[in-house]
Amino acid sequence: MAHTTAGARGATDEKAPDPPGRPPRSRASRAARACGAREAGGRVPLRHRLRRDRVLLLMVLPALLLLLVFTYVPLIGNVVAFQDYDPYIADNAFQAMSQSPWIGFEHFRHMAEDRLFWQAVRNTFAIFAIQLTLFFPVPVLLALFVNSFVRPRVRAVAQAILYLPHFFSWVLVITVFQQMFGGAGLVAQVLRDHGHDGFDLMTDPGLFKFLVTFEMVWKDAGWGVIVFLAALAAVSPELYEAAAMDGANRWRRMWHIQLPALRPVVALLLVLQVGNALTVGFEQILLQRAAVGPSASEVLDTYVWNTGLDNGNFGYGAAIGIVKGVFGLLMVLAANKAAHLMGEQGVYKR
Repeated sequence: MAHTTAGARGATDEKAPDPPGRPPRSRASRAARACGAREAGGRVPLRHRLRRDRVLLLMVLPALLLLLVFTYVPLIGNVVAFQDYDPYIADNAFQAMSQSPWIGFEHFRHMAEDRLFWQAVRNTFAIFAIQLTLFFPVPVLLALFVNSFVRPRVRAVAQAILYLPHFFSWVLVITVFQQMFGGAGLVAQVLRDHGHDGFDLMTDPGLFKFLVTFEMVWKDAGWGVIVFLAALAAVSPELYEAAAMDGANRWRRMWHIQLPALRPVVALLLVLQVGNALTVGFEQILLQRAAVGPSASEVLDTYVWNTGLDNGNFGYGAAIGIVKGVFGLLMVLAANKAAHLMGEQGVYKR
């Protein structure tokens, strides 16, 4: 009986016969086929990666087409930054670009001497600095506050209330602030009813940069809360239990568990925020520009709009856009390098 069992086990351990017409397989040939999809150095060849990820690539294809059509194809129009571009000398834009005379770097030289351009640069960086200081910490604090709610239903309601203004248009947001903080708004009327002088926050040039920051906090802080709550949800409950058993109170758990969990997301969003330093809200500022004047509200985006579209100087507007894009890219690379030095991944790995 034992001999029969051993014989059956031996027969089972034997290799199955190779199909007719196929060379006999060996351990070396099987290993070669198993590793044949990899190049020297352990990298999978491109054709194998394309075959392996074909379903994912098909899913991404519509987004890539939209990016190509609406982002990369329009980059061809940057050539007008080096031309005295006139869109009315031809029937279409491509013929106008081919017929417009070349002027080299004349627009860039004019930019360096343009006082209004440098005023827009100063306003842009001032608004960015205020937004980075006052706006960015708010979603982190709100996420920690909402995450402290014990009941999931209360947490979901608070999250929905905070996220709702993100869907409002800037016209509606500015209208709400006008009704609250304008010269005839609710706050001014309450102050007058109690014997104080009213105020008009919406037309004060000195407070305009803080006004646009407060509007952005009210509108978009809920979106940041969603991102940070997702990062907090990935924290293992065992860490909280172990910290509680060690005697850590709520503040110590927040400092030693929750904030380190948010650190990679904070670093990533800071890098992206620095990339948008030269884009501080075109529609928001354009709607309020007339109330405070261009000296307090003119930023790069509104300056490009006024010079390039309103005044018809398309080449000069395109030149400003190129400079803005180049400096934005350099700032992203510098911020990402700083994230690497702090031990974080940033936008891409080292």
